[in-house]
Amino acid sequence: MVACFHPFGFPSKHFRPGKRPGAPSSPDETDLAVLWEEDAQRVNALYGDALNRHRVALGLPPVDNVRDHVLTDGALLAADPVLCPWQDRTELDLVQTGAWILPDERRLPGDLEAFLDAGDPPVYVGFGSMAMHASTDLARVAVDAVRAHGRRVLLGRGWAGLAPVDDRPDCAVVGEVNQQALFGRVAAVVHHGGAGTTTAAARAGAPQVVVPQVADQPYAAARVAELGIGAAHDGPAPTAESLSAALATALAPGTRARAGAVAGTIRTDGAAVAAKHILRLAPSTDRSRLLPSGVIGSTSLRRQLRRRAARRDR
Repeated sequence: MVACFHPFGFPSKHFRPGKRPGAPSSPDETDLAVLWEEDAQRVNALYGDALNRHRVALGLPPVDNVRDHVLTDGALLAADPVLCPWQDRTELDLVQTGAWILPDERRLPGDLEAFLDAGDPPVYVGFGSMAMHASTDLARVAVDAVRAHGRRVLLGRGWAGLAPVDDRPDCAVVGEVNQQALFGRVAAVVHHGGAGTTTAAARAGAPQVVVPQVADQPYAAARVAELGIGAAHDGPAPTAESLSAALATALAPGTRARAGAVAGTIRTDGAAVAAKHILRLAPSTDRSRLLPSGVIGSTSLRRQLRRRAARRDR
């Protein structure tokens, strides 16, 4: 069984496959069945030899179609039904569980708490693991756009390396942070449209400006705008003017009200739904080998997962 946080890598009669390394499809090709078959061929070229060498070594038969072998006949869609309604967009038997959210109990850093308490809620601007190479002087763009609305700004350093552009007290920077604790205390969230950030902002009722870069992010931007909980920036490289215009939508009172209403509809039980579904599929004699007794929802499991996440983020 495969799990994915968006459905756009699954073969579909409704949309084209995303880009992969390898021989590109003809720009004139419009037949989606042909395009998805060529996508499968690219996956075979990337991974087929390595996978089948290992399978032969284990006495297993080779796989002809690596992509479909990995996807299996069914899949778990770990995305919220409100933020990502899949509506039969793929022929796979998807089970939509909701996002898999690990409760984050970490406190915000003391200097961040002091900044938040020192004035009105700031606009958070951060792009996570997106390096934002297409943008020039992105920190200056973000700070100028936010200040144009008379707002304070909190920069998320991320892989784009955002940093204050001057020593004015209305701007601060933060590294990796508990978004669950932070996003309920900001005026808006400007981000790249990653599934985790989009879900965290939506759960918090924070208006959003999505500046999409790759993969599922353009869909996230469009969905945020469609729901009325924020704005989709036009293109991956904002200017101070274009970002300020998008912020005008996000900071409007109606957008804040709509974001608050949608927040109450976001599922928080996705991981439990997925675990229960997997256990239902397993023979009863095998279930004890899948998970320790009582592990679903247990405090010990949450501690283990938090420790793993902390090690990964170092």
